[in-house]
Amino acid sequence: MAGYDDRDGTIWMNGQMKDWRDANVHILPHGMHYASSVFEGERAYNGKIFKSRAHSERLHFSAGELDFEIPFSVDEIEAAKAQVLQANGLTDAYVRAVAWRGAGEDMGVASARNPVRLAIAAWEWGAYYGDAKMKGAKLDIAKWKRPSPETIPCKAKAAGLYMICTLSKHEAEAKGCSDAMMFDYRGYVAEATGANIFFVKDGEVHTPKPDCFLNGLTRQTVIGMLEDRQIKVHERHIEPGELEGFGARLKVCRPEDPASSIARSGVMRRCVAAGHCPDRPA
Repeated sequence: MAGYDDRDGTIWMNGQMKDWRDANVHILPHGMHYASSVFEGERAYNGKIFKSRAHSERLHFSAGELDFEIPFSVDEIEAAKAQVLQANGLTDAYVRAVAWRGAGEDMGVASARNPVRLAIAAWEWGAYYGDAKMKGAKLDIAKWKRPSPETIPCKAKAAGLYMICTLSKHEAEAKGCSDAMMFDYRGYVAEATGANIFFVKDGEVHTPKPDCFLNGLTRQTVIGMLEDRQIKVHERHIEPGELEGFGARLKVCRPEDPASSIARSGVMRRCVAAGHCPDRPA
């Protein structure tokens, strides 16, 4: 499979459609050196992007949290995403919008004079966890913790906040795991490196309170779907010691271990993924 820098297609970049291989940036953008970059990961199904406008609005919000303003309105971003899908002949696709402080007059920590850039790409991409989506995933326990909201703009989907996620996922994959579960700075269960976590017990759902990590749009959607079906959802701090009560095994992941029930495929999980549930889980 060709690398992401060597593909056919077009990418929307700063208001223009460019050949995929020509959609390049200078080597000295502030976003590359100092992480002044925000992004969205979106999915299109049958030609329609799921919660598209909410993603575009969050992109603007995240930029504001990093003290810069995207020079394209939400409406313009919406139009650009549709243009990208059409130009590439895609109906079911992953859509990536990314904004960053580009190369300009400043190259130190401060970069107020640098222009802000925006690009949007789309491509076919299967399930993030592959077969583990329904069969269950083995999760490592990350050594890195989600930091205090006093130290990071935790409500932003900012590229720099994924550094410890990358480290944690690399370590997990090296052990034969699909992903890593991260605790927060207080020791509570937080999230996986690129996904939120839900636990099921006695017909009710428990999920970590998003007070130091991103309250994902998919997370909000799942909670809404469950509540619509009168399934009780507890958003709260979850201690690692509680995991066994959810049927999860908390231990160091090894390649020979079977898929952990931390991410098991149960009736409730399958029906939520399909978009429908019985009134109560079996």
